[in-house]
Amino acid sequence: MAQVFRWLFRLTTAALVLAVLAVVAVYYLASRSLPEYNKTLQVAGITSDVEIIRDNSNVPHIFAASDRDVFFGLGYVHAQDRLWQMMLMRRTAQGRLSEMFGARTLETDKLLRRLDLYPLAVQSVQYQDARTLDALESYAAGVNARLEEINRDSLGRGAPEFFLFDAPIAPWQPADSIAIVKLMALQLSGYLGDEVLRARTSLLLPDANRLADILPDVPGPAIAALPDYASLVPGVPRFTDAPPLQHAALMPVPPRGLAGASNAWAAAPSRAAANGALLANDPHLGFTAPTIWYLARLELSSGGVIGGGIPGIPALMVGRSEQMGWGLTSSYLDDQDVFIEELSTENPEEYRTPDGFKPFVTRKSIIQIKDTAPVTMTLRWTDNGPVLPGTQFDLGTITPPGHVAALAWTALTPRDTSMSAAIGLMFARTVDDALETTKTYIAPSQNLTLAGPDKIALKLIGAMPRRDANHQSQGRLPSLGWMAQNRWQGMLPASANPEFIAPAGGIVGNTNNKIVDRPFPLHVSFEWGDSQRIQRWRRMMQGRQVHTRDSFIEVQLDTVSTAARTLLPLIGRDLWFTGQAAAEGTPERQRQKALDLLANWNGEMNEHLPEPLIYAAWLKFLQDRLIRDDLGPLAGEFTHVEPLFIERVFRDIDGASAWCDIIRSAAVESCTDVARLALDDAVVWLGETYGTALESLRWGEAHQATHDHPVLGEVPLLRYFVNIRQPTSGGDQTLLRGRTRGTGPDPFQNVHGAGYRGVYDFADPDSSVFISSTGQSGHFLSRHYDDLGLLWRRGEYIPMSLDRDLARAASVGITRLVRD
Repeated sequence: MAQVFRWLFRLTTAALVLAVLAVVAVYYLASRSLPEYNKTLQVAGITSDVEIIRDNSNVPHIFAASDRDVFFGLGYVHAQDRLWQMMLMRRTAQGRLSEMFGARTLETDKLLRRLDLYPLAVQSVQYQDARTLDALESYAAGVNARLEEINRDSLGRGAPEFFLFDAPIAPWQPADSIAIVKLMALQLSGYLGDEVLRARTSLLLPDANRLADILPDVPGPAIAALPDYASLVPGVPRFTDAPPLQHAALMPVPPRGLAGASNAWAAAPSRAAANGALLANDPHLGFTAPTIWYLARLELSSGGVIGGGIPGIPALMVGRSEQMGWGLTSSYLDDQDVFIEELSTENPEEYRTPDGFKPFVTRKSIIQIKDTAPVTMTLRWTDNGPVLPGTQFDLGTITPPGHVAALAWTALTPRDTSMSAAIGLMFARTVDDALETTKTYIAPSQNLTLAGPDKIALKLIGAMPRRDANHQSQGRLPSLGWMAQNRWQGMLPASANPEFIAPAGGIVGNTNNKIVDRPFPLHVSFEWGDSQRIQRWRRMMQGRQVHTRDSFIEVQLDTVSTAARTLLPLIGRDLWFTGQAAAEGTPERQRQKALDLLANWNGEMNEHLPEPLIYAAWLKFLQDRLIRDDLGPLAGEFTHVEPLFIERVFRDIDGASAWCDIIRSAAVESCTDVARLALDDAVVWLGETYGTALESLRWGEAHQATHDHPVLGEVPLLRYFVNIRQPTSGGDQTLLRGRTRGTGPDPFQNVHGAGYRGVYDFADPDSSVFISSTGQSGHFLSRHYDDLGLLWRRGEYIPMSLDRDLARAASVGITRLVRD
């Protein structure tokens, strides 16, 4: 027996030793790719030495004698810190993910091949201006210098992920950067899905008022009634049930409600306490680890610029110079239309046009797939755009037999000069310069907020489709592609884009709210991203005669929900302080406790409070009860509470209280009945999920910011090292916006928000501040992987200074690139 124990001890010891050695080996290989920031490196491709000073937050400050060499340095530092992220985005745009990840990304690759984003980017290179071509080429050379260094010095393939997903890394090309801009446009666009959902809902709701309830227009002057979708496209069945679509791995198209958003506002010197313009900006995107944003400072020939950019793109998309600041928000321009194309009965390779039938433009495309045979697909284009299959975006549910769907989208142009506009913006010295250079911007459409020495401005930038005034659906529903009045007629001139320059009130701002009320076809959009945050913003802006940097920060971090303050008195008006005394632990007592808590709540979505969680759960179950019996399985598509819908129902606007009656029951339910039942649903769910002590609930426990690694984030054990989770305040309708997931077992996780925040004060530019939501490094073993995340979560910032000596003080390293 003793001998058995000795052998068991030896085997256990050997196993432990081998495990330790394996961990050490893995750590050694992974740590080889950790960047060394304090060094001198000889490189080819520069005309003068480049100095890269990394301040104590690891923000690189790049100095060189020429702009070309500065962009070279930017390419180098992006590849140092975010090589995996860059290569993943490039492969996504190219439709080549399956070469690394196998069949699970095949649907993603198929979509990107059909959209042709990368070939269009290649064609667009020649249309950039000379300065931008120089920047693209120099930036690519900087990226490739890092790749050469990795190969020469065996630096762990550049990132740990490349050991797990082995694939060759091709040199960076100028077209790669343009392709990433187009990929960002795809991530920010949601109109295709909105059109399909509106069509499907229209088929289920014969009453136009009920369609206006569940998919409401932002209040304002009336909009002409739309035709029923079935009358536009004969042959579509009224009931359009579809199996729930599985979101393909690494799919860049966001689920409904999670496309682009953002906040930005500016104050002229006359409205600033220190007589210098102010600007605040926090662009919103889906959270990832690392964040999509990368902070940097470039010393260009026109002066220093500092702000946030996207790895792979040689531009600071948001930021400031000494003279001017610029911020971006999603404009919600309707830049996509779905067209239903009729196939020829004699030749299905032809489709109907205003001039008769015409053959598709087709070509073959081969997708290589890891560990399995390649797939050959046929790409088809019509005059209106690429043909998409019925299996994507639920298009099959709204496409009649003998037809296919095609997509028109402003980003699908081979002459995309958006990159030139982005580069030119960094060189602009005045607001007028910035407005002039962004006339060439195409997609993704944005609202550009500017603060300069002489004025402030807000202008929609991006190509606006020219639609016929007689368009059948005004672009809100899929329309017949062979009818001339439905087809786009080119683009409107940039002068048609809405702009607000030097307003008399001295303040401009945008929270994705409705910015204009022009009649179709100059309307910009029927869909807007916000109807609630703008109300709180307006009140806070008008509450002060003059503003400061700190007051702008206060607004940026505000967590009060106007929606909660509006809706709770409506849905609870017949429930407050009513009912009989109930014993402890009974559903009636729990309901009374919930109502008591909410009755004394001011609508602040604070992470430490229980009321935000009770409110959010109540509204979620309430909307589901209101729509489930009317929409059936389609109700699952409405994942987020629409405050305007709830308000219409409980104010009975145009008979909207009809939603409260449950069709399948004999009784006639009132809205009070449904509100009470929904609150009981919420209390039961909260008890099962978080515990029955309502006073002990915490919003932050449910509203965790999910900065997850897009590839390794679901790998057992490893996910604890690569994912960054933080309890957060805010919510779907607060200025500190934290958009919730809306579905699944954790519907209130914070999955979409401000990955970047910046506040710029031109009375004292070096007092400006900014922050990103994770850290500068994409390497999970680096201390800079998540070091900014705690500051971001607490609402803190880091200095945004162009002072070279300040950057040098306590720097984490200085890299010198010298000519080879």
